[in-house]
Amino acid sequence: MKKNIFDFLSLKGKRGLSVLTCYDYLTAKTIDEAGVDMILVGDSLGNVIMGYDNTLAVTVEDMIHHGKAVCRGAQNTFVMVDMPFMSYQTSVRDAVINAGRIISETNCQAVKLEGGVEYADRIKAITEAGIPVVAHIGMTPQRFNTLGGFKVQGKTEKSAQKILDDAKAVVEAGAFAITLECVPESIAAQITESTDAITIGIGAGNKCDAQVLVWQDMAGYSNGFVPKFVKQYANVHDTLLEAFKQYKEEVANHTFPDKEHTFH
Repeated sequence: MKKNIFDFLSLKGKRGLSVLTCYDYLTAKTIDEAGVDMILVGDSLGNVIMGYDNTLAVTVEDMIHHGKAVCRGAQNTFVMVDMPFMSYQTSVRDAVINAGRIISETNCQAVKLEGGVEYADRIKAITEAGIPVVAHIGMTPQRFNTLGGFKVQGKTEKSAQKILDDAKAVVEAGAFAITLECVPESIAAQITESTDAITIGIGAGNKCDAQVLVWQDMAGYSNGFVPKFVKQYANVHDTLLEAFKQYKEEVANHTFPDKEHTFH
């Protein structure tokens, strides 16, 4: 049986929660088999799956398409789906409609959206509509143009206070969890200790209640760039590369298919 938000809230301070980002049925099924606590269908699919330079071109339809696949594979794992750029920024009404589409059409358990104080009214309206919300503050990729790129946030007194204010606002609006991306560990620890909400860290140190990584990053299947906060637990790229090369060679010299793989 899938855990719900209250199951996770009850685990706060008792054990760390694992979260992986994925975008497809088969990977979700494998993550589910591993017993990982949560899956995020991230708008990072724009970079990882579609090859875009950023996430801004990802649409609600893209998120629903991939969210459906993941939810079919994750029979026991809690799934949250990102709200993409301009799906909630335009108005409270648009935010509720798009959140409703995502949760009803994918069968996921929560939506995630970027922003703090400025989008607290969206979070409040979505939660009042009966949809659990994960907030996302700190380094928010949808705002990379106004942040000056993908940079650690909260390094100055002013920006640190902004993150603290954002955390307070999103929790008061009803978010049951807060993703903290690329913020100093001390700030993440302060937020974790001061709120009943679950904190999900990515580049925010190990004081958060949960940790999230993109599965391709942590499994060594990426484009070569490895962020500082990523630990690689495998080297999937090299394993696949060798398999592809061996297949190509065996087909070229007619050693595949052999008798074992041929009907007689």
